[in-house]
Amino acid sequence: MAGLGNPGLVTIGILYVVVAGLSHTGAMSLVSEPFLGRPKTPSIALARLTPPVLLLSAFLNNTPVVAMFLPIVSDVCKRTGISPSKLYLPIAYLATFGGVCTLVGTSTNLIVNSLLVSTGDSGMGMFDLSWVGLPCAFLGAVYLQVAVRRFIPDRQPSVSIHDDPRRYTVEMVVQPVGPLVGKSIEDAGLRHLVGLYLADVERDGEFLGSVGHTHVLRANDVLVFVGVVESMVELQRIRGLSHPAECADSKKATSHGRCLVEAVVSERCPLVGCSIRDGQFRTKYGAAVVAVARGSHRIEGKIGDVVLQRGDTLILETTADFVVRERNSNHFYLVAGIDNSSPVQYQRAKYALTGLVAMLVFVSCGWLQLLTASFVAAGWMIATGCCSISQARQSVDWSLLVTVAASLGIGNALEQSGLGKMIADSILVFAGTKPWLALVAVYVVTMILTELITNNAAAVLVFSVAQALADTLHISLVPFAVAIAVAASAGFATPFGYQTNLMVFAIGGYRFSDYLRIGIPLDLIFLVVSVTLIPVFWPLR
Repeated sequence: MAGLGNPGLVTIGILYVVVAGLSHTGAMSLVSEPFLGRPKTPSIALARLTPPVLLLSAFLNNTPVVAMFLPIVSDVCKRTGISPSKLYLPIAYLATFGGVCTLVGTSTNLIVNSLLVSTGDSGMGMFDLSWVGLPCAFLGAVYLQVAVRRFIPDRQPSVSIHDDPRRYTVEMVVQPVGPLVGKSIEDAGLRHLVGLYLADVERDGEFLGSVGHTHVLRANDVLVFVGVVESMVELQRIRGLSHPAECADSKKATSHGRCLVEAVVSERCPLVGCSIRDGQFRTKYGAAVVAVARGSHRIEGKIGDVVLQRGDTLILETTADFVVRERNSNHFYLVAGIDNSSPVQYQRAKYALTGLVAMLVFVSCGWLQLLTASFVAAGWMIATGCCSISQARQSVDWSLLVTVAASLGIGNALEQSGLGKMIADSILVFAGTKPWLALVAVYVVTMILTELITNNAAAVLVFSVAQALADTLHISLVPFAVAIAVAASAGFATPFGYQTNLMVFAIGGYRFSDYLRIGIPLDLIFLVVSVTLIPVFWPLR
């Protein structure tokens, strides 16, 4: 229970809310889009992705950064023909590289710093870890450029979105004031979408039929797409596209409470046999039909003119309470919410970025403690509408916080029981009275534990051992703390060495051996750089 009140742990929980504000406004994609372009090879794509991933992960939790970039990478790969497996794992690794460059880059850094402060030390500054993290990130990025050509395999995911037999038809309108007006379909990135294809374009009430990639988009063009449900979610996140006039009124309502819901029409639905428009579906159910699927067949015509049949699967834009309200209704066989389907508030991205930059400036200049600054930034995200209170609450990874809190208790038990000192004495048998060898041993032990258990737990457990070592050798604890912070993030050789590694395991179609082949050299690079530079900037005395 004492661990739950740890300032570092509380800071981690609050920073999840800050990240939620950035995610729901699309601020991270706005930062990364200028870098991407249309790369022709995996190495060029990786080179363009490296700066935004490193930059964002240095100041945000790595997990949402990777989650944000996965669909971006998938889209780039689809448009260029590059295998996604060539980029998914490097993106996960790059997010880890950036995380070791600043104090707020990863939850592990915050926990280690909190433990360091609890010993009476002043703790680490925002950019203290950069002395080691930046060289590690640079050499790691160089290594990945070599690996993407020689070592990273061309794999296929175990489950593909193309396996879904349903094919939804959805209409989207080109916004009159938006980034897509005047662009060709190819330049707008609408030609090769993942699990989705552009079937028709309607202009001034007339269907243009199949259009080429050079077709120039105009304001209020209606684009008819056909694809799978996962693609429907990504489609509404494209800036410059919105649902047509049928659901325009609902768009003007507070978008925070709106999401996408999947529903299957039953034979008892009173609108069976009626068109969506004539049956006034939105008025009756408080939900706008944005896509319709009827088996694997494409439905011709406008969405509003579709005559509903039993078994039709609808994607509805509505409020979250629709699921509760209609779950037991006999009008639908199935009603289920679609994860992460809330509209992106691009117009509020400037507020989200302002909150993030302000937090970093206040902490870097020493005007506010990180915990206080993160509270202010989180409040700013909610007050400016970057995320709702519900979204903020849902963004917090409670299982991670409980795991870290429990690890703090175990770490305290190691210290109080004397087990930590026993392990330290065993390390001293190897290191003797040489502090540098003790530093190497602490790093290696932390790295091995990180590959086997969670990185936060590994850091907490080894910290007690490092504290005993520092006391025995009569040297500063800070170099050991820095080594633990870096090593606890350097779990590259297993899928479960870091949570971002696991995120790409299935969708990239990777094997365990891929992580060993690619990750072990990375582990060694970080080891050599860290144990070489740490004594330079934090003398072992």
